[in-house]
Amino acid sequence: MINFPLPRLDKDEKLRKFLLRYCRINNGEIWTDEKGIHKVGCFDCTGLQNIEKLMDGAKAKLAVHDPPYNMVAFDFKNPDEFISWCKEWVDLTFTILDDNSSFYVWLGADQKKHFEPFAEFILMMKKTDFNSRSFITMRNQRGYGTQKNWMSIRQELLYYTKGNPVFNVSEVYTDIPKAVKGYYKIVGGEKTENIERSKSDKIRAGNVWIDIQQVFHLLEENVNGCFAQKPLKSIERIIRTSSNENDTVIDFFSHAGTTLLAAEKNKRACYTVDIDPIYCEISARRLERFRKTGKTGWQNSNPFEDEILNDIEIMQYLENEYKIKYTDK
Repeated sequence: MINFPLPRLDKDEKLRKFLLRYCRINNGEIWTDEKGIHKVGCFDCTGLQNIEKLMDGAKAKLAVHDPPYNMVAFDFKNPDEFISWCKEWVDLTFTILDDNSSFYVWLGADQKKHFEPFAEFILMMKKTDFNSRSFITMRNQRGYGTQKNWMSIRQELLYYTKGNPVFNVSEVYTDIPKAVKGYYKIVGGEKTENIERSKSDKIRAGNVWIDIQQVFHLLEENVNGCFAQKPLKSIERIIRTSSNENDTVIDFFSHAGTTLLAAEKNKRACYTVDIDPIYCEISARRLERFRKTGKTGWQNSNPFEDEILNDIEIMQYLENEYKIKYTDK
């Protein structure tokens, strides 16, 4: 395994500025991949004019958003301010979605502050034209613990719809085999149990996902420098279940480019946005790396490894600040 670690870029403005020189997507610009399938926009997701330019008249069948719900890190002083900002991109999402479409949003709940902003977000959504469908919990294999509280190991995912969208039930099955018989029912005059009646020998994911590994440095899909990266498998499950091939998927918070990559793997188009040129560049590079090598991430390397090895200023900074010393591959 190549060892080229990179610290969290959101916590180091100086390192960000070093890496900006290697980003080809500037603020206000839209990057289109060489095949003309996907787009990455570098701008605020609440700007109507930019989003309309990104969509260029197209309508999306699916939205998958993972907003920054750490209010302190993004200068939100209170939940009301955060929710006001959320309503802007939620309303904009509604306008660019097809009449029959799905909307998924990842959201957190601060245990130390009355679980905000989760409750406030749900109440805000109640006033929109979206239909509530499910509250999904994804279980992390690891979490942050305490000796005086339950360990936090879940991630919350809300599912809403507009109109009557597709829901491919064949895609909701996990890799976990069914082992328990039961739920007997008379069908055609004969007594049957659940395994006999099932369309699969695997269990359905349901609204509690226990079969997905959270991302860490030993996984190929890991993208060093990013934070709170969602597992590729979780986004692929959403895309395969709530869209069809050749549909357009939108993501207003690209970050590590996971939705973009999942769309590429499953023959959908992805129009994604990030306000930070660094994450726009990472998203584009991740797609290009996958097409070239078949790899889904950098494991314990990073998207800028080649540039860093040839940039003495960055090398010295990382060694001085983080005791990270890069060596030849």
